[in-house]
Amino acid sequence: MKKEHKERLRFILSVVLYGTVGMCMRFAALPSEAAALYRGVIAVLFLLLYRLVRREKADRAAIRSNALLLVLSGVALGLNWICLFAAYEKTTVAIASLCDYMAPIFVIILTPFVLKQKLDGRKIPCIAAAFFGIVLVSGIIGGSVGNPVGIVSGLTGAVCFAGLVFCNCKMRDVSAMDRTTVQLAVSVVVILPYVLIKNGGIPLPTLGAWPLVLMLGVLQTGVAYVLYFGGIAALPVQTVAILGYLEPVISVLCSVIFLHEPLGWMGWIGAVMILSAAAVSELMPERTEKVREPGGDPHEDTER
Repeated sequence: MKKEHKERLRFILSVVLYGTVGMCMRFAALPSEAAALYRGVIAVLFLLLYRLVRREKADRAAIRSNALLLVLSGVALGLNWICLFAAYEKTTVAIASLCDYMAPIFVIILTPFVLKQKLDGRKIPCIAAAFFGIVLVSGIIGGSVGNPVGIVSGLTGAVCFAGLVFCNCKMRDVSAMDRTTVQLAVSVVVILPYVLIKNGGIPLPTLGAWPLVLMLGVLQTGVAYVLYFGGIAALPVQTVAILGYLEPVISVLCSVIFLHEPLGWMGWIGAVMILSAAAVSELMPERTEKVREPGGDPHEDTER
């Protein structure tokens, strides 16, 4: 019991670290795509060093057998980071995080087409609630529309993350650590040319921004992944799903409290609707005649 309590605390810490990424991005004052690149490179180096210290060897046979899916999922991860970080830049951290957290809903919607599984009719109200929540968060009803580019970027990032989930669902016999390391490495390859084309080179952080960049890569990505996957392996699935919802809550609170970014009472209602809809859809018991639907917890064995 003490071990589970310890793992729960480690998992909560990882989720809190994920939730502060947007705030760190804002203070680092780097182009969004450059911040994503530094995050990936530093995180890959950290994980390789971590595995070297622990003398963990990669399962090359498993990686080869899942090579195509690993590459596709790495591309999806890289695109997710580009879109999400661009959303952080174009709109508030709260709105960007909530748009990105539409991923579970997109997984539900796309599952019948991608995995050929019938849509559970009980989840349709969750889809409708999440959609209306996004409408409220966007400010369309209140007449104060948020930056459309930021909102579209966040939602596009959510679609990319759904693609990452589907790729992970189809992988077989590859460990979470091998999967994460390869996906992060591929994401760096995806982000690098975009950074070079857009900026004509790789922008360097200012001297004062380097600690934030290192924290983004080492603490909020590398360390967070190690803690996260340790929790997934040791905790019940429902505990992982419930605690995972601390991430967008932390993002919204950081946005409002530390960055002083407005959300408005309609935005708060929309935030609650999005988070509640995604949580209910993930924690809803599966029908007995079906195997576990891969659209369950989009954070299980995936990266943020």
